[in-house]
Amino acid sequence: MSLGEVLHNSQRWEIQLKGAGRTPYARFADGYAVRRSSIREYLAAEHLHALGIPTARSLALVFTDRVVEREQPERGAVLSRLAPSWVRFGSFELPASRGDLELTRQLADYVVRHHFAEFADADSVYMRLLERVCNLTARMVARWQAAGFCHGVMNTDNMSILGLTIDYGPFAFLDAYDPAFICNHSDPAGRYAFDEQPRVALWNLMRLAAPLAALVDGAAEPGPKTVRMITDGLNQFGPEFRREYLQVMRRRFGLFADHRDDDLEAVIQPYLDLLQEAKADYIFAMRTLCSVPETLGNHDKLTALAARLAERSLNVACRDTSEWQHRMCNYLESVYAPRLQAQSIAPAELATRMKQVNPTFVLRNWVAQDVIERAERGDVAWIDKVLDLLTTHAFDDHAPSGMEDAEKYAGPVPEWGEGLQCSCSS
Repeated sequence: MSLGEVLHNSQRWEIQLKGAGRTPYARFADGYAVRRSSIREYLAAEHLHALGIPTARSLALVFTDRVVEREQPERGAVLSRLAPSWVRFGSFELPASRGDLELTRQLADYVVRHHFAEFADADSVYMRLLERVCNLTARMVARWQAAGFCHGVMNTDNMSILGLTIDYGPFAFLDAYDPAFICNHSDPAGRYAFDEQPRVALWNLMRLAAPLAALVDGAAEPGPKTVRMITDGLNQFGPEFRREYLQVMRRRFGLFADHRDDDLEAVIQPYLDLLQEAKADYIFAMRTLCSVPETLGNHDKLTALAARLAERSLNVACRDTSEWQHRMCNYLESVYAPRLQAQSIAPAELATRMKQVNPTFVLRNWVAQDVIERAERGDVAWIDKVLDLLTTHAFDDHAPSGMEDAEKYAGPVPEWGEGLQCSCSS
C-alpha cells in the first residue's frame, strides 16, 4: 500500500506499508503480513544497506494483534518501507501484455523524468533506459554474489527498475559455501539458486526489453534496428556484472593496490573452490582472510588459519583429515600471501581495510530465526538491538557491550540452522 512520496535532502522517497490489508492489486490474497517475515525484511533491508548493497530501506515495524492465516494461524505485523521508487520490471509487462502502449509509455516517461533525467531528451531514450537498468541490475547482483546473498524469488515483479534489492521473502546468506544453494523450499528445481542469480537477472531484463522495444517501434514486434539496440543494451549486463564482482572481491581479498588481469582465475576462484570442496562457512572464511596479512611469512600461523577454516566446514573428510588443510595452507602461503606482499601496504593497515569490507555479523537464516523466537517469547527489544548490531557493528570483531549474547551470531552455525530454508509466505 503506497502512502505517497516525500522529498528529503533532494532525495525522493516513496513510502509503502506492507501487511496493511487488501489493495486493488492483492488478487486472491488478504494483504496481511505475519511477524516472522516482517522481522526478517525489517532487519534485512537495513543490513544490506550497511553491507553496501543497493536496497530498499526499512522505516518502522509495528506488531498487530490480528490473526493471519498462513500454514498455521500467526500474529500480524505492518512494515513501513522506503525506496526512491517501487516500480518493477513487471510494472511494464502488465500494460504491454494488454497492448496498452500509451500507459507503458507514460510509465517509462515517469521513470526517466524522475530518476534518469540526465538522458530524458536523448535520442532512443527508451533504449538508454534499458541500458541503465541493465547496468544497475548487474551491479546489484554482483554485490549479492560477493556477499553470499541469495534472494530466493527473482520474478520480474520482484526486480526494481532502479537496481535495488526489494521484496525480501525466503532470502538467505550462505552458511556453507555451496554455489547451488537454494534458499526457498518452494523452489526444488533451483530456478533461483545462488549461482543462477546472474542468469535469472539477465532473463528478467530480456522481459523488460520487450515493452521498451515496443515503445521505440510502436508495435509488439521490434524492427531490425531496434533488435540491434536491444541486443547491445542487454550485452552490457555480463561485462558490467564481471567488472563489479571483480572490483568488490578484490577489496574483500585485500587486493587494493595490485590489480592483475588474472585476479579472478588465479587468486579468488581457487579459494572459493577450496571452500566449496570443504563446504566451509563462507562468511567466516572471508573474515578469516583478514588475519592473513599479519601472519605473512609465518608457516605455523597460516597452518592454524587453515585448521580454523576446516573446523567450520561440513565436509567431514576435509574437516577431520590434514590433506585439505595442507592444500589450503599451500594456497594461503604460495598463492595468496605473495599477492598481498606485492602491494607494499603495512600488514596492520591491510588487515584493517579488509575488515571494513568483510563483516563478522551477518543476518543468516538461523540468526533471523533466533531473533524471531526471542520476539515470540516477549523480548521485542532484541529486534532493534540486533538491527544495531547488523548495521553499526556488522564489521566489528565483537558484539558491543551489553550484547554479549549476540556474540554467538559470529560463531558456528548450530545444527538446527544448517541449510535452513524459508517459504514465500508472508
